[in-house]
Amino acid sequence: MSQLNDLLMPKLGLTMTEGMLIEWSVTSGAEVKAGDSLFVVETDKVANEIVAQADGTLAEILVAAGETVPVGTVVARWTGPGQGADDLADAPPAPAPQPPQPAAEAAPAAAREPARGGRVVATPLARRLAREAGLDLAQVSGSGPGGRIKAADVRQAPPALPVAPRDAASPAPAARASLAPAAGEQRIEASALVQSMARRMTQAKQVPHFYLSAEAEVSALLALRQRLNAQADAPRLTLNHFVIAAVARALAAMPHQNRIWNDDHIVQFQGIDVGVAVSTERGLMAPVLHGLDHASLDDIAAQSGALLGRVRAGKATREDMSGGAISISNAGMFNVTYMAPIINPPQSAILGVGSIRELFRPDEQGAPALRREMGLVLAADHRLHDGASALAFLNHVIDLLQDPYRLLRNRPHTKG
Repeated sequence: MSQLNDLLMPKLGLTMTEGMLIEWSVTSGAEVKAGDSLFVVETDKVANEIVAQADGTLAEILVAAGETVPVGTVVARWTGPGQGADDLADAPPAPAPQPPQPAAEAAPAAAREPARGGRVVATPLARRLAREAGLDLAQVSGSGPGGRIKAADVRQAPPALPVAPRDAASPAPAARASLAPAAGEQRIEASALVQSMARRMTQAKQVPHFYLSAEAEVSALLALRQRLNAQADAPRLTLNHFVIAAVARALAAMPHQNRIWNDDHIVQFQGIDVGVAVSTERGLMAPVLHGLDHASLDDIAAQSGALLGRVRAGKATREDMSGGAISISNAGMFNVTYMAPIINPPQSAILGVGSIRELFRPDEQGAPALRREMGLVLAADHRLHDGASALAFLNHVIDLLQDPYRLLRNRPHTKG
C-alpha cells in the first residue's frame, strides 16, 4: 500500500480552536478525486465542507461523525498528500490518535487499563452515555486523540465499573442533586452547536466592553428611502442598508477603528467588511458583508440579500462568517429603544440599532418640533478603542444617517 498521510482538523477561522466533524462524505477504503467532499466540519454555526486537494484513497477513519476535536487532530489517514497543515497557522500539533480497536478484540474487563490520573478528556456524547450507564470515565480507556474517550469506548466498557475510591484525607463533596429532573422540570441535553455558542458567549464577555449611546434624527433618511424605493426596477432598501453604508463609510474615514485584537497583537484591516446579525432557525448568526470599500446602497442591498439567503438556507461558507472589525445588530423591529449588544470576537465593536421614536423637542427657536429619532448603542473593545475615538466614530455614523444624501456617493472617502 502507498504511504499513508494525515488528514487534519483544519483551522477554519482566526479564533477556531476545535471543530465538530458532523459527517463523513466517504467511507474507509473509498477512492476520491481532487475536489471530492471528504467530511463536513461545523464550527461557529457554519457547516464547512472539506474537500480533497488531490486524488487518493481513504485508508482509515480515526474520528467518528459527531465528535468534537481540537484543531490539528488527525481525523483520518489516506494515500493522498497531508492536508490541513497549511490552515493551522500557529496551532500546536495534536498527537496522532490510534485507530479504535474493534469490539471483538477488546481486552477482558480485568485486563483493561484505566485512564491515567488528571483531567478526563471525553466527547460530550461519551460523557452522556457514561452518566446514563453509571460508569466512571476515569476507569475507561480512550482510543481517541491523546487518550480522548469516545462514545465507542464507553459502549465497549464493562458494565457498572465501580467509581474509584476517594482519598480518605479528602473531604467528601456535597451531595449532588439527582440526575432525574424534579417535578415540573425537564432536562434538555445541549447539542454540540449550543455548547459551542455558549462557549463563544462566555468568551465574548471576557472582552473589556464599554458602551456609548446616542440618537440619530432620521426624518430625512426615511423620506429618501421612500423616494428611492418608489423607483422602478430598483432594489428595495431597508433602514439596515443605510446603517451598513454609514458604518462602512465611517470605517473608511477612520481606519483606526477597522482593527481587531488577536492574542498579543493588533490586526489592521485594509478592506471594509461589516457583519450583520440575523436571526435564523439555528439561532442568532452574524455573517459578514465583504468588500464595501466602493459599494453603493444598491450594491449593499443586493449583496445583503444574497448573503442572508445563504445563511437562512444553511449554505453559508466560512468566508461568509468571518472577517470584519464591527457588526450591526438591529432590534428596531422589536420596539426596542436601545440595545446594548455583545461584541462578536474577534471583532472589536458592534453597533446596536433601536426602533424609531416620534417625539417633540425644541428647535433652534425653542418651538416644539417633531423628530424621528433612532437609538444607537456602540459597544467597543477597550483594548483597542478609547472613549474619544469611539465617540468620534459613532458621531460620524450619526452625521451620515442625518445627511443621507452623502450615502448616495458610490465611493466612500478613504483617508490616505
